[in-house]
Amino acid sequence: MYSICFYADVVRALDDIDAPYLIVGAFAGLAFGITRTTFDIDILVDLRPEDCDRLSEKFPLPRFYADPEMMKDSIRLGIMFNLIDTQEGVKADLVPLSREPEYRTAFDRRIRRWFSDGETEFEAWCARPEDIIIGKLKAWNEGRSNKHPADIRDILLFLLSDDNDYPFDLTLIEKAVNRMGSEVAETWRSTLTRARSDAKNRNER
Repeated sequence: MYSICFYADVVRALDDIDAPYLIVGAFAGLAFGITRTTFDIDILVDLRPEDCDRLSEKFPLPRFYADPEMMKDSIRLGIMFNLIDTQEGVKADLVPLSREPEYRTAFDRRIRRWFSDGETEFEAWCARPEDIIIGKLKAWNEGRSNKHPADIRDILLFLLSDDNDYPFDLTLIEKAVNRMGSEVAETWRSTLTRARSDAKNRNER
């Protein structure tokens, strides 16, 4: 896995300026067992204009690109914007919450978790694993990429592990699945069945 140092810096900056945010997608799943090694970070943000100015000050030129006016315009228009480390060639994608209003519930029930790549460690606000799985099922329904069921299986193996410390609620997922159609329901239930079998075998070792 490549370094998550820049991602840690972005999250710490958001915490420092007390700006509400939520890590979603595969990166959020890193805190709940996702094992694939290449992915970007997607962060939902609910920024005020003054937050944009303060966030930009955390990432000054010439190394970083964090234009406060670009941020403000993106928030006003409801479009994604980036913070970029030009030295390392890595970026963080920030998405205004106004662009994804269906994520408001997930935003409101966000939790703090630790992230680590073995070298860098940080604590951040992220989506609950149930909401990560729901988002993955929505993404699978839109594009049918096999990476989403694979990520879901990794999260389920973590949740079903004897070492899991998180009290998850599968009924939240079931309710969402019932609104997404029969193909999503079939994919979810087959993935859950396989994960339960694999978790049982792993726990018995």
